[in-house]
Amino acid sequence: MDVLKGWVDGAPLLVLGVVVLLLLVAGLAVGIWVRRRHDSDDRRAPRDDDGQEGYVVSAVLGLLALLLGFTFALAVDRFETRRALVLQEANAIGTAYLRTQLLPQPHRERISALLIDYTANRVALGESSAAEQPQMLATNNRIVTDLWTATAAGFQSVKGLDFSSAYIDSMNTLIDLDTSRKAARTVRVPTEVFIVLVVYLTVTSGVLGYVFSGPRGRAAAVFMLGLLWMSMLLIVDIDRPTRGGIRESQLPMQWTLQTLKTTPPATYDRWLPPEAASAASPGTSPAAAAGTRSAR
Repeated sequence: MDVLKGWVDGAPLLVLGVVVLLLLVAGLAVGIWVRRRHDSDDRRAPRDDDGQEGYVVSAVLGLLALLLGFTFALAVDRFETRRALVLQEANAIGTAYLRTQLLPQPHRERISALLIDYTANRVALGESSAAEQPQMLATNNRIVTDLWTATAAGFQSVKGLDFSSAYIDSMNTLIDLDTSRKAARTVRVPTEVFIVLVVYLTVTSGVLGYVFSGPRGRAAAVFMLGLLWMSMLLIVDIDRPTRGGIRESQLPMQWTLQTLKTTPPATYDRWLPPEAASAASPGTSPAAAAGTRSAR
């Protein structure tokens, strides 16, 4: 069972889709074969045309729709969580960057550069393939460590100011969201749910192959199974955050990265006198004090 679960988790979507399609075709062929055997059995009593087979098909398809809907809801819920975390992290990075501008040099320049590197790596990580992610995650963890080290060093220069706690909170939020996004990418629909769904799809294809007879009936069965097959592949694609065609949009992070790159620390010194801008000290600058109030 563990081997099967590992294969299902790691198999490419195309390979998994082909395997499921082959199972559906096999189930349909078995159903057609069983029906032909029954129809050619002279000892079998004449088939009653009382709608019993219709009830069976309705019940089977109804339960299958319930399973598909349940699995789809689980996958979409996890997808929406990952997408919401992207926006939250983008906002947290922007807040931390603005509050960093209230620090004196060299902490201000150093932490601002680290935040830009961190954001660029997060954007690349969100768009990377599974093979590229281990190296990018290692880079991400290194930058997080550097960020907190630089924050601890810069805190000594502002610990007596009112905004110091808010600044630490913004960095804590950024680091917490880093962990939240990592965890969200590992939480997926249980593999057992997909295995049961595939088994039920195969059984359903056998039932359809048995009940639907004639060219038109079998064409309808194939069409219905094709729709069910595409529905399952859509669920699998949504549930895979690092592979496939459906991923959470990185647009909020890209916007934040563009803003950070186009507004370097010197941008926030334009209203300061030259001597105050060179020092960029929140303890002596009225503009920095105003920035402290706006960053809270």
